[in-house]
Amino acid sequence: MRLTPVAYLASYLLSLLGNSIAGVALPLIVLQTTGSALGTGAVAAATAFPAVLAGLVMGVVIDRINRRTSSVVTDLVSAASVAALPVVDMVSGLDLGWFILFGIIGSFGDVPGMTAREALLPAIVRHGGVSAERLMGIREGLGAIALLLGPAAAGTLMVLFDGSTVLWITAATSLLAALLTLLVPHRVGDVSTASGVAGTGAAAGGNGWAQLRDGWRVLFSSPFLVATTALTVVSAMVLGPLQALVLPVWFTRVEQPGMLGFVLTALAAGLLAGAASYAVAGTRGRRRTWFLAGLVGTGLGFGIIATLSSVWVVLAGAFVVGLSSGLFGSLMGVLMIERIPEQMRGRVMGTQNSIMIAAPTVGLMAAAVVTEYIGVGTAAVALAGVWLVAMAVGLFARSLRNLEPSADPTTQEAMVTTGA
Repeated sequence: MRLTPVAYLASYLLSLLGNSIAGVALPLIVLQTTGSALGTGAVAAATAFPAVLAGLVMGVVIDRINRRTSSVVTDLVSAASVAALPVVDMVSGLDLGWFILFGIIGSFGDVPGMTAREALLPAIVRHGGVSAERLMGIREGLGAIALLLGPAAAGTLMVLFDGSTVLWITAATSLLAALLTLLVPHRVGDVSTASGVAGTGAAAGGNGWAQLRDGWRVLFSSPFLVATTALTVVSAMVLGPLQALVLPVWFTRVEQPGMLGFVLTALAAGLLAGAASYAVAGTRGRRRTWFLAGLVGTGLGFGIIATLSSVWVVLAGAFVVGLSSGLFGSLMGVLMIERIPEQMRGRVMGTQNSIMIAAPTVGLMAAAVVTEYIGVGTAAVALAGVWLVAMAVGLFARSLRNLEPSADPTTQEAMVTTGA
């Protein structure tokens, strides 16, 4: 494999690993510093809306400038927002306000950074000498590794070092991710202006708001993009509450809270297996077959978890969900590479990522109400039922019946742009 995809994938892994460590370590550091659980929740709540807003607004910027540059800058913003915390701690001491301030600043690096990397994917495929299927399979596999290692690394670091040192280490991962991205040639990140696809010329003219609306038009006027975005969002809306609320409550009630961590392990192991399978064999067979395997397999996994019949059954369900999600996520990544117009990728994917950030919170709130007033078992069944409805829509949606690549890539872009 050439240097370009290797540098891209290594940068992706480090960035995701840093976010995974921060997701566990930062709430603990806030709690240690402020002594308030409410303060920890306030930081998360205060940064949620800016993260969604940043994903929307920065999509326009990503479509205007070199995408390698935008990826580097967003990683540097993430690194600086984390590194600023121990600096402030040394100078004047940290309080809740500082955590909220730098959490908001960091949100302008996290979601836009995710979008910038995804917008860069087609160019990595073109210049990297690697198939989209292999690249996406490896990428999803690395995501599983980060999911597996991040919490363990965060716990280990919090035991071995003080909070400030952990923050420096976390910032260093984002900084190193930015440096690795610089190994990708600058020309690879150039936004193509020669595709000639109808509707993509808006990237070059109009104000920011008009360009953002153009991106929304492309996204919401395409039955294909609406269907695939909805499936991905519903998956996050179901999996997030299961991990964060339903399963913790259930494991506590069966007096085995220590087994909760193994659910994440089983999920990550499944993701790794599914992604590896797609990386190796994704170019073989029909895409519709891969799609059905991922879609139905995820439904089966959620159904197994929803039974809450035993700890081992839940762990088996988590593995099935991970395995199927690895297949499904890899295929969705390939389809996004092929079917989102080049000049619109930042805006379309920025909107998708913003919705993805908000979706688990909506699901969590609904699951909390059901768990509190009806029961944890009902909440688990309800979440699985939501996915079954989405699965039925995915199975019968006309826009998802033909997933094979077009002989002419610009034809597919034109079909998406015009809503065909």
